[in-house]
Formats: sequence, structure tokens, C-alpha cells
Amino acid sequence: MTDIAVVGFAQAPHVRETTGTTNGVEMLVPCFRELYDKLGITKSDIGFWCSGSSDYLAGRAFSFISAVDAIGAVPPINESHVEMDAAWALYEAWVKLITGEVDTALVYGFGKSSAGTLRQVLGVQLDPYLVAPLGLDSVSLAGLQARFGLDAGKWTEEAMAEVAVRARAAAKDNPNAQISGDVTVEDLLGRPYVADPLRRHDCAPVTDGAAAVVLAAGDRARELCENPAWITGIEHRIDTPNFGSRDLTQAPSAAAAAAAVTGGDTAFDVAELHAPFTHQELILREAFGLSGATAVNPTGGPLTGNPMFSGGLERIGCAAQAIMDGRAGRALAHATSGAVLQQNLVAVLEGRN
Repeated sequence: MTDIAVVGFAQAPHVRETTGTTNGVEMLVPCFRELYDKLGITKSDIGFWCSGSSDYLAGRAFSFISAVDAIGAVPPINESHVEMDAAWALYEAWVKLITGEVDTALVYGFGKSSAGTLRQVLGVQLDPYLVAPLGLDSVSLAGLQARFGLDAGKWTEEAMAEVAVRARAAAKDNPNAQISGDVTVEDLLGRPYVADPLRRHDCAPVTDGAAAVVLAAGDRARELCENPAWITGIEHRIDTPNFGSRDLTQAPSAAAAAAAVTGGDTAFDVAELHAPFTHQELILREAFGLSGATAVNPTGGPLTGNPMFSGGLERIGCAAQAIMDGRAGRALAHATSGAVLQQNLVAVLEGRN
């Protein structure tokens, strides 16, 4: 099988609201330029383009078409799109590279969450016959999940707050983070609920943002990057959308995807987990069998900035960047889509001497 690696990663700053359009062009252009300059390439060197976004979030049909304006009209490109987080676009690009038709690909995702009421927009993805008519929004549904875990004794509100404390402290070193700083568990637990048992710190903030990743195969990857982050495994799985048919305190599809790519070896220097809520990080840690030796979300993770439809791609990019910078030798990257960890993608990235 062709060796494929991440050779470049760029992201827009995480902000609560941008003045740009919902097609993400204003956020994407700087990302593309950063990658071109960093890798010493031009648009013509990219063999395949693939994006991830949502027309529901953008509030317009075929919003991904207008986002292509960020790439430019000349020369023509080979382009595709997924109506999901761009981590799944990266999976499609990975498959494209495996075919041998191209040796480079640029994957990007974007989302302007501030354009609407995000927690209600995400409710559109629920079962349109039995669940969506109930009026459930994404935060309330996550609150139900958190309550199940609390009642089952799987975690505590203190443990949830500890996740937020660590995330905000880690984000102090991340210039792109939307939220950062030193807080205490006691301080956080003294704040009001937004969807009992969730407080504001338990939820990822509404974030506008974009990200882009360049993949390359074989010798081309070695030409473009001194220390590529090789993708040694990537898999995605899905659980039933019927929430009453599964234990919401577990993530079986995440565990299954991880088992398929790790071979049981859960020793990682870094793990970037796409957990939009504090209790979901606890679920994922258990699903992946991570030990205390693994640095989880050293960039702060989604709790300090979670741009829709690029947040999962960012987890892959941040994990890869840790390898490319020499801060990690083996990393786990995770992305989720859908409600309460319904769909999960897991990738293993490694450096080579």
C-alpha cells in the first residue's frame, strides 16, 4: 500500500464571530497561502482537492461551490466535497492517493457557526420522524448523555470540570484558541447550568473557523516535508441514530475504529480528541484505552474552540504537527460527527527516522 503522510497544516484563528461570508472564503485564503509558502508549492502542484462543510450551517444551497473561489479559477482543479466534518474529506483524499492517480491532495473545511443558532441548526441532523419533532437541540441532547453517565457513576461533575480546567490551561500556548486561562474546579462548579448537568465550561464555544491539510504520497511527501506525519491507519465507524438503542455512556463505534487501526497498541505520545463536551472526552479516553502517559489535547482541543466542519480536521492537523515538529513520535487523532458521538473517525500518525 502507498505510504501517505500529512506534510502541512494551517488553520484560521478561532473566533466567536467573523464578518466574512458563510462560504468561508475569507478564512480559507490565508490558510492556503500559508501552506503554499510553507511547502514551497503553488496551486498547480495539488493533484486533488476535497472539502468538508454543511449547507445547513451556511444557510445556502451548494455553499461548497462558492467556497472554491478561495482556490481560484485558473488552472482548473480536480475537486470533491463531503457534507460532513472535513476529517471525512481527508479520508476521501487518502483513498484517492492510494489509487495512485495523484501524489498530493489538499483537504479543507470551514464553518461559520455564528450565522445561526448552532444548537438548533444541529438538531436538523436528528431522525426527522421520531426525534427532531421533539425539539431537541445538540446541547440538551449532550446534557442527557452527561446525566446518564453521572447517574451510572461513570464520572462526576468534578471530573468533567477537571477536563475543562486542563483544556483552558493548555490553550494558553495556542495562539489560535478562542478560550484560555487558569481556572479552578471550584470556580467552574459554582457557575450556573446551561443544560443541567452541563455548565458553559462543559460545552465547546460557538466558533467560526477553517483549516487545511496537505497530504502527499511516498517520495513526494519526503520532498515536501523534512519529518512527515505518516498515516499508518485510518478508519471510521458509525453507531445507530436511534439513541434509545445504545448506551450513550459509551462510544462503541469510536472503540471499534480505534481497534481497527491501533492493533491494540494504545501507547501514544499525543492524542487529539474531538470531544465537544467535557464528559465526551472521558468517554473517548475509555474507548481508546489511553493512559496518563498520553498528552490529551495539548492544544486545548474543542473546548477552547470548535469550528464546525473543520474541528475534526484540526485534530488530525494538530496531531500531525506535533510529529512534524518533533514533539511526538506517535499520535492518535479523532474526529466525530453527528449527535452524541454517533460517528467517529480515528487515525494513527507516526514519524520515521
